Amino acid sequence: MKIATQLSFLIGLFLCSCVYGQQFQGIATYKSQRKMDIELDSTMNDGMKDQIMAMLKKQSEKEFNLVFTDDESEYKEEVPLDNNSVISGGGMEIVVQGSGGNDVLYKNLNQNRYANQTEIFGKQFLIKDVLENIEWELGKETKNIGEYACFKATYSTTRTVMNMETSSEDNNEEGVVRKEEPVVVTAWYTPQIPVKNGPSNYQGLPGLILEINDGSETILCSKIVLNPEKGISIKEPEKGKVVTDVEYRTILEEKMKEMNEEFNGDGRRQGDRHSMQIRIGG
Repeated sequence: MKIATQLSFLIGLFLCSCVYGQQFQGIATYKSQRKMDIELDSTMNDGMKDQIMAMLKKQSEKEFNLVFTDDESEYKEEVPLDNNSVISGGGMEIVVQGSGGNDVLYKNLNQNRYANQTEIFGKQFLIKDVLENIEWELGKETKNIGEYACFKATYSTTRTVMNMETSSEDNNEEGVVRKEEPVVVTAWYTPQIPVKNGPSNYQGLPGLILEINDGSETILCSKIVLNPEKGISIKEPEKGKVVTDVEYRTILEEKMKEMNEEFNGDGRRQGDRHSMQIRIGG
């Protein structure tokens, strides 16, 4: 019995070393969905409200491809041909234009850096910075995602929330209000694909991350193709004004202040209060 136990242990150790000795590359497809907390004008009819909510739900559901090797990855949205939504009725037309189609997130795990090509307010930026050192807490809970056995991991962080508010003259809460709110991020990763990577800006676990939930958004892997016959191609993005993450957040806040001033100065919202909220993960 003792010999059989030792033999089983050695076989398991051998199989584990074989898995971790392999070079992995592949394409993982993820689908994301973001929670929406929206209050629509009470004067709007129910039919228009239903159309708007359906349109916003459609825009909140996105599909991404993570092309990866052991050390590098490229994360990009798969944009449908018709990425815009239009609602007409009551002499009014509402157009919601999809965005993010040109955004590319490149990560180099070996060099501990990333390059994020993104566009905001019609201008393209290339954010270059070091990868976040996520302090994951590994759990014992398991579940299957497709054919892969996954383990749970969590970490606590904060989410930056910037509120752009306009108000009446006797209200002092004008401008951009910056707040930090606590967030617990939950990940499910599979050691069967021992790549320390994952969707969006998540990485650092002993296996590919197949699911992420940060309380407002869920990203779930729906398909994995390992070692595709045609191979893979990963290119680091090069377009846009090069900035650090801190510089980009500062630019974003300044742009919101400009929008707030323009909105306040047009004379259409005197005595009312309007609020816009932008959430920045991390």
